[in-house]
Amino acid sequence: MLLRRCAVLYCEPREALALDLQALLTGNGALAAQIAWVALAPHIGAERQVDAAGLAALGAIGPSLWLERADCEQRHGAAAIATLLEQGLLVGDDADHAHWRARDEALRAAHWRPLSATAHIFSRWHDVQGDKAKRFPTFNDLVQRFGAPPPASVEHGPADAAIALPAPAAGPLDATLLRRYTGRHYDPDASLPLATVARLLQRSFGAQQTRTMMPGADALKKTSPSGGGLHPVEAYLLVQRVDGVAPGLYHYHPLRHQLEPMRLMPAAELKTLALAAVADQDWFADAPMLVALVARVERTFWKYRDHVKAYRVLQLDAGHLSQTFFLLATEAGLPAFVTAGMNEVNVEQAFGFDPLRQAVLAIIGCGPAAAGESPMTEFR
Repeated sequence: MLLRRCAVLYCEPREALALDLQALLTGNGALAAQIAWVALAPHIGAERQVDAAGLAALGAIGPSLWLERADCEQRHGAAAIATLLEQGLLVGDDADHAHWRARDEALRAAHWRPLSATAHIFSRWHDVQGDKAKRFPTFNDLVQRFGAPPPASVEHGPADAAIALPAPAAGPLDATLLRRYTGRHYDPDASLPLATVARLLQRSFGAQQTRTMMPGADALKKTSPSGGGLHPVEAYLLVQRVDGVAPGLYHYHPLRHQLEPMRLMPAAELKTLALAAVADQDWFADAPMLVALVARVERTFWKYRDHVKAYRVLQLDAGHLSQTFFLLATEAGLPAFVTAGMNEVNVEQAFGFDPLRQAVLAIIGCGPAAAGESPMTEFR
């Protein structure tokens, strides 16, 4: 059997503090520190604790060349090699280790930058919920706990040295910009007209033009900019209440301007998924339509392979799209929202995404406001 180390691996020394009664009684302090090594491998998606023997083996076995297992066992011990293979930190070429080998090969094929892949995989949430008052306190709660925030702006030099600018001239975007606000409570019974949804989707995510650069290579022209002109971010919809559309999960096709059904669901089950998707932020979950912005990383990484800025480009793309959607929703008289407080893993499981290939970057949504909702909603 042959083996090698996984493609991307970071090992972190973690400190754990514990009460040391003996030290306390002798007057040498109350706490003792213990260091444990934790391995972070994106193709696994879960932390693995590594002992000294395993750490030494991982430092000596590379990710490129296949080595004989027997030779590695002779150098590092059979127990250490067996544990690392079971954990997926080493990958073998036999049938017993096919799962981790396939995941490792998928990561290699995607051309991720190692640090970006690690940050992406290990910043995802799964089933995060709980006491919203603790996770999302009011502005006043934050001030009482942490003191006043840093200043709302910064100053560089004395005020009398600054150049006063003329008042901004009125423009055609003012009416929309000045009505734009984040909605935090949606009418749980209201629905969206299909015509409104069609405009929101086509103008936010649809291809306004398609240009064939060469056979088999098309470039899309959209209303938002995209790194490298690649437009890798797709819109996946969680439709709760849209006129003429059954509740369920859909993909918006940006070329054909169509909704592709992926999974129809009862309304109650869909509401549970919506609440999980936005990590228990119930002020967003009642929106009649939520949209997951999901990057096909292979499209961006085709050009920006193992590039230090590639993942940042994906995040910028999601930001551009969310704000175009925001303005279109405001034009339609609808408050909208965008959040990174989401359970990416729940969304991946619902739609059948592979996080090494499809990166859930944000969730946006819109809908009619609940009674009493105001643009001057209390800060959270």
